[in-house]
Amino acid sequence: MKSLKELRLIYKLIGGIILLMIAGILAIYLLAYLMGPPNLSNQSPAIFYDQEGEIIEDSFGDSYEWVSLDNIDPSAIQATLVIEDNRFFDHNGLDFFRIAKSLWNNFVSGSLKEGASTITQQYARNLYLSPKKTWSRKLQEAFYAIRLEMFYSKEEILEGYMNTIYYGHGAHGIEAASNYFFGKPADQLSLAEASMLAGVPKGPTYYSPLNNLENATNRQQLILKRMLDNELISEADYTAAINEKLNYQKQAPVEEAASFFKDQALKEAAQILNKDVEEVKLGGYRLHTTLNSDYQQEMEAAAAQTIDEKSDLEAAGISIVPQTGEVVAMVGGIDYHTSSYNRAVDAKRMPGSTFKPILYYAALENGYTASTTLTSEATSFQLSDGSTYQPSNFNGYYADAPITLAQAIALSDNIYAVKTALYIGGDRFIEAAKKFGIKSDLNSVPSLALGTSSVSVIELTNAYARLANGGKAVTPYLIEEITDADGKSLYSHKPEEGKAVLDEKKAFILTQLLTGMFDETLNGYTSVTGANVNNQLTDIYAGKSGTTDFDSWMVGYSPVISTGIWVGYDDHREMTNVAETAFSKEIWANYMEKIDQDGKNVFSMPSGVVGLPVDPVSGLRADVSCEKSRIMFYEKGTEPLGYCHNDEAEQQDEEIDKPDRGVLEKWFEMLF
Repeated sequence: MKSLKELRLIYKLIGGIILLMIAGILAIYLLAYLMGPPNLSNQSPAIFYDQEGEIIEDSFGDSYEWVSLDNIDPSAIQATLVIEDNRFFDHNGLDFFRIAKSLWNNFVSGSLKEGASTITQQYARNLYLSPKKTWSRKLQEAFYAIRLEMFYSKEEILEGYMNTIYYGHGAHGIEAASNYFFGKPADQLSLAEASMLAGVPKGPTYYSPLNNLENATNRQQLILKRMLDNELISEADYTAAINEKLNYQKQAPVEEAASFFKDQALKEAAQILNKDVEEVKLGGYRLHTTLNSDYQQEMEAAAAQTIDEKSDLEAAGISIVPQTGEVVAMVGGIDYHTSSYNRAVDAKRMPGSTFKPILYYAALENGYTASTTLTSEATSFQLSDGSTYQPSNFNGYYADAPITLAQAIALSDNIYAVKTALYIGGDRFIEAAKKFGIKSDLNSVPSLALGTSSVSVIELTNAYARLANGGKAVTPYLIEEITDADGKSLYSHKPEEGKAVLDEKKAFILTQLLTGMFDETLNGYTSVTGANVNNQLTDIYAGKSGTTDFDSWMVGYSPVISTGIWVGYDDHREMTNVAETAFSKEIWANYMEKIDQDGKNVFSMPSGVVGLPVDPVSGLRADVSCEKSRIMFYEKGTEPLGYCHNDEAEQQDEEIDKPDRGVLEKWFEMLF
């Protein structure tokens, strides 16, 4: 049994703890008072502008309109209060009984699944914080709630909450939701409609009656039962609402312009301003972006035209200005309302053969030229660790003879690529990738040549941009300027002087080699990989396609734009439909042609490079006896010296049409 002295000590300790807690609470309230009222102007949505200064949309889209409490049906307010915060008018921002219960349950479960947020706390989160569930965010939320309750009336807080909560389908606030779901303003809602809407914000996807009617109806009935138990409605009202058949508008999801682009611009702006995304979204900022609205519309249209909306297939794309790094168009998926996950930026997938240009740049650094030949044949490679590696070409086709680098790129020969990777070595290959701005983890294995390490669409598109601009490093960006609601400039992008990271001559030579995928004079044991879209193209482009079992890629560029397109399934499902593997090229070709402005793409040739007609099969200089001829480019002193001779070539009558020339030969004649 404890002595009296020990008991007194325990009582003093408990009393001290209680006094400290009281002092802490008083200090928090004093600090809240001294900090003054939090700025409610933060409820104003951010406004986005494209590169021409035209308004894209605000951060709420078109589905947002502020209404007073007097213009909201009372049953909608009562239904919201009874399900979200039944003691709203009785507490001072924090419901300590609910908090204690929630803390205990979360402590027992080891999570933050059960919430005890009052409407004031939720409003604070909508205004100032991110929705991410962390202990620090919950503490910030509580502090903001205290400040809101200290300086604003309950009616002001409730009105702000009702106008900023999200009901899904792009609808922010009760007025937008009422119009979206039922085609009427919020002051004309019936009890059944109001109780249905009140249940949606808890989980806009899970409880939307347009997504899951059963879940939504169950929650509506729970709300009506609570309203009845709290004597807010009569038995007759309850029965009538339960039995009322609701007629939904079932209108198409609100069309928001450049949704994926706007989300990414918000993230970039938040990083620039050192604020949370939600704080920027509701901060009344003016975000002047790099978006080219015409390009954006064409990219979205090209994707929608190619991918069946009923399919699970997804697509992502991005366009970057090579000289500046401006991101001018972005598609992160087929339907933003179904999934806002941005596959152009956040997803990493195996790029397949679109990774080969990086390998071949390293090859040019280590003695390769357009004429370098290696044998294309079924090969089993003996690796240094004693294992074997047996890559194969598409459909098992091989030349069974030497082919040039020019043909290897155009035909996407895998054997040539792996042989080159083994010759170059993993360290030099990965070092070259770093020069291209690749930051993703790369495995130093021979299969890296075939794109087996995952990268993002924006990452690889920016790598190709370095070829398009002659070898300079640029950083992709979306924000040009940020101002506050009064027009005061808070940030202005400073153009970076692109540092030369690639050799200009080699970048140009590789660019010319990459035009080969569209030049059918390079056809060999199979057709060039761009043959199926060649008839859509009227200008000169450089690029590379890539296909894995799960991914389809096309990345390419003109002198003024670099564009990457990815197509595949989110769950890494195998692409068994052969047509699907060509979708990325179709989207890319359709889009690039639509935005091509003058139809005269010419890549600027640096000094120290020579171009001459070459036989693409032998890699030797072409003369009249050669069956094929293509202009190829070399650093001075590395061009081939010998000539191709085809003794079996038949003499052609002068009146017979000459065979089609390659696109580069046409370009060569135009330039010189």
